Amino acid sequence: MANPVDPFTALLDIANRSIDSAIGLPSQVDIVPHWSGIGFRLGGHRFVAPMNEVAEILAQPAATKLPSVRSWVRGVSNVRGRLLPLVDLERFFDGALGNRNQRRVLAMELGELYSGLIVSEVFGMQHIPVDSYSDETPEEVEMFKAFLMGSYKYNNVTWSVFSPFKLAQNSEFYNAASN
Repeated sequence: MANPVDPFTALLDIANRSIDSAIGLPSQVDIVPHWSGIGFRLGGHRFVAPMNEVAEILAQPAATKLPSVRSWVRGVSNVRGRLLPLVDLERFFDGALGNRNQRRVLAMELGELYSGLIVSEVFGMQHIPVDSYSDETPEEVEMFKAFLMGSYKYNNVTWSVFSPFKLAQNSEFYNAASN
């Protein structure tokens, strides 16, 4: 007959075998917080809009032209029962949009204002480390400066932070009637 094992000794043996066969913890990695926005191209420049300022991204819908509006107003479109005024953002800044197949609409909603900004191309969500932020904006985007909130440089690409809400508060943008 086998000797009865003391319960404490048995538990101690199990604990020691568990410690001997345990795998070490993974090495600790510094986690860098990221800022997220919607990346897009306008006039050959890369921009990123804050997530909370873009309600949705749409393919450019058909639009009904409006009389007596500025040339940068493309018209109005019916999007799921809501009227969406469409603004050609490059034409607003005196440029011309590129390839028609890549154009997209960034819909913004600010209080009562629901408007679509037509951009050259959308790159989707961009997750950029917050430590790559700068208050500075590149010289080549000087014409957009009133609507910019700094920039990020990530993977050798400069993303200027464009605020649709700042644009919506601009008197020229808000007054789309032609002179």
